[in-house]
Amino acid sequence: MTRRVKTARFLTDLVDPKNVIIALCLLIGAHYGWSGIGWSTAAILFCAVIPIVFIVLTSDTRTFADRHVPERARRMVVIPVIILSVLTCLTLMVVGGAPAPILSMVGAMLATLAVLWPVTKYTKISFHTAVLTGALAMLGLLYGPWWILSASLVPLVAWSRAQLKDHTPVQTVAGAVLGAIVAGPVFFLGL
Repeated sequence: MTRRVKTARFLTDLVDPKNVIIALCLLIGAHYGWSGIGWSTAAILFCAVIPIVFIVLTSDTRTFADRHVPERARRMVVIPVIILSVLTCLTLMVVGGAPAPILSMVGAMLATLAVLWPVTKYTKISFHTAVLTGALAMLGLLYGPWWILSASLVPLVAWSRAQLKDHTPVQTVAGAVLGAIVAGPVFFLGL
């Protein structure tokens, strides 16, 4: 394995969607104190843990290495299950009276999935870049424009996904654009 491939693999694994979702939930939850952290922990369970467990348990090899779901046909099966898990989370949060920004965060995740799912029928759009830009858009809206500096991660992650031949450059850019333009406005509505 070349140094370039090792670097790409490191970036891909570091900014795995579940890792971004966990960080996003904790950062947004922390903004609202202990109650926010409690609600964000529930979001982590339904939006990151349950989906990754489902992905690993239903893979052919049942190893954590299969978590990126490289086959588009398999994504068409996995995405609805993730949507159901996120929708369950959102429903429980509405019934439980979660703070509006936490609801908006989970709603933004659901909206992003709802847009990416039909696109996946035609192309293997990058969830890595979509989740990352959606998270950065939400954090920028909540914490201020200095979060724009973290946008420098997006081209690095796009490069890593293309370098590993998991996506074309167009698929990474499309994911990045869709993630930001869907998650940002949905989140903003709940602030």
